Amino acid sequence: MPRTSASLLLVPLLTGAPLAQAATPSYGEQLEGFDYPHPREHFELQSQGQKLSMAYMDVAPKGKANGHTAVLLHGKNFCGATWEQTIATLSDKGYRVIAPDQIGFCASSKPRGYQFSFSQLALNTQALLDKLGVDKATVIGHSMGGMLAARFAINHPQTVEQLVLVNPIGLEDWQAKGVPYASIDQLNQGELKTTYESIKNYQLKFYYNGQWKPEYDRWVDMQVGLYHGKGREIVAWNQAQTADMLFSQPVIHEFGRIQAPTLLLIGGKDRTAPGANRAPKEIAERLGNYPELGREAAAALPKGSLVEFPELGHSPQVEAPERFHQALLKGLITM
Repeated sequence: MPRTSASLLLVPLLTGAPLAQAATPSYGEQLEGFDYPHPREHFELQSQGQKLSMAYMDVAPKGKANGHTAVLLHGKNFCGATWEQTIATLSDKGYRVIAPDQIGFCASSKPRGYQFSFSQLALNTQALLDKLGVDKATVIGHSMGGMLAARFAINHPQTVEQLVLVNPIGLEDWQAKGVPYASIDQLNQGELKTTYESIKNYQLKFYYNGQWKPEYDRWVDMQVGLYHGKGREIVAWNQAQTADMLFSQPVIHEFGRIQAPTLLLIGGKDRTAPGANRAPKEIAERLGNYPELGREAAAALPKGSLVEFPELGHSPQVEAPERFHQALLKGLITM
């Protein structure tokens, strides 16, 4: 999940020499100007009294189709496009791959007045799958998308043949552990302070364990371009609204209700804990222990299994794609 705003930073940014920065990109409110790896399509829906547009990629299998569909759910600081290598891997193996951008994110509508909830986003996703004629799917969620995927599996169990959670945030209830609440107005002020440097430093620390590669620049550009485009005010507002959603709507207490076979893929260097910077030191130091949280989650799931990547961070699918995809394919029950 990790967000780069002051309201959600978990630890101080890395110190030392400034990171090299190219010209700051600027994209439209719905990520106009950023190239997706596959054509973007749009699902028009009516939700909460508004006409909204949900962007998605629908990628056909390469070669012989295996008859299965994979649905990829992005994290809070990510988009459907971030799944680029995973889409290619699954498509090569015969999957139809659907990668939506949730309402409020990336290439989808950014409504000012919208009650964001994981149940609502799950319902939107189910409506998209209904429109595309998908009855069953392997649902794969990363970061905040892991919380959404878990809620989807609970609310729409008939659709999920397997659940895969990649470093999902929300494996602990931060509010219950003593992290103070921050209002949407406070979160919004932090979001408006987002810069290229804060995004890159945060990703370097949490996503890639201090090791930067040139191919990561594209994902910094994607994110910062939204904050520097003409839609920056509504982008920041939606990000603040969804930060409140993930803090106040834990799913971990309901893991026992998930009946689908569930694969957890956990990067052990991840220490993501939204709002830990607001917590007393003694509380903050105990949060975000992903090796421990992953094992506890696997034990709580009725049909859970766990694969750990001890030396990887929050985004193993980007940091070490070959190793990640090998583990993913091995763990898919449809392979």
